Amino acid sequence: MTDSLDTAFQRIQLTPGELDQPSAAPVRIPVLDRSNEAKSSDKKLRDISPVCVLVVGMAGSGKTTLMAALQRSLSVPDEEKSDSSKPVGYCLNLDPATKLVPFGASIDIRDTVDYKEVMKQHKLGPNGAIMTSLNLFATKFDQVISILDSRSYVNKDNASPSKSLDYILVDTPGQIEAFTWSASGSIITSALASSFPTVLAFVVDTPRCTASLNTFMSNMLYACSMFYRTRLPLIVVFNKCDVVSGEVCMEWMQDYEKFQEALDDFTSNDDSGYYASLTRSLSLVLDEFYATLHRVAVSAASGDGIVEFWNIVQKAADDFDEDYVGDLKCRVEEQVARKRAIAKDALNRLEKDMNQEGGI
Repeated sequence: MTDSLDTAFQRIQLTPGELDQPSAAPVRIPVLDRSNEAKSSDKKLRDISPVCVLVVGMAGSGKTTLMAALQRSLSVPDEEKSDSSKPVGYCLNLDPATKLVPFGASIDIRDTVDYKEVMKQHKLGPNGAIMTSLNLFATKFDQVISILDSRSYVNKDNASPSKSLDYILVDTPGQIEAFTWSASGSIITSALASSFPTVLAFVVDTPRCTASLNTFMSNMLYACSMFYRTRLPLIVVFNKCDVVSGEVCMEWMQDYEKFQEALDDFTSNDDSGYYASLTRSLSLVLDEFYATLHRVAVSAASGDGIVEFWNIVQKAADDFDEDYVGDLKCRVEEQVARKRAIAKDALNRLEKDMNQEGGI
């Protein structure tokens, strides 16, 4: 009977002693390893790893134009940098439907997936074709991660490779829901966050928000939903500040009373009824939520605020290391403990069945 149990344990490569040991993650998650490495050398995670910035935003918010402005503030990754004072950036385009990309995308989804052919073959509309294209691209995203990893570090054969990139910029589809609420969007976001410190940059159309407080509140609700869905640090980027100053919107986020005064003026000029009441209620709910968000005002057209944007990204990357990495460790440990508990229960049932068979 003992010999039979030993054979069963060997077959599944676990022993009862191993099952009783404290659970440890059997998988290697790069961002966890680099976080531990940074702490052991008294550095920050962003000091040894490039920061990935996922740029998302509503259609017409100036998201792709902002991507071009951000790339101009960085130097191109090559062997002999033309301006060593600039950080080094690497750009990805995940919008399969765009016709013109105003920035140099080192990795472009359009090189892999033909958006129009997807519409034709699968008989889909524009949004359905975008989601299907992202799904197809997500199946090969491990290859993208391998490319990013190979370009991000030099001297990879050494124990402590140095980073060769400072930032990885990712432009997402203009139809924001096709990325933020799709399975492929979650896969891509999780894959990036498992390899690099990752932050979300939510681009907001400032003139439209100042013209309508309902629009402002809608954007804040979307920012809240993305923040809790991805668990990533989020930066609210008030774009087009060359047209309307973003300080107004940021003041609304910082001072609850200021927003209430603005809402009173807005409702007196345009009695919105239900919408005004809803906006007032939501402003009270979201007032505490604003404290968890980073914010910055920029102009993609003139380049104003780009330096401040990168400073905010650095702070958000530190939040990633403090909050997301710690949460990721807990989730990994829970998953490992769950698997060990399942394996231990299966072995107990196996032993019970074999004891019953031996008694017959």
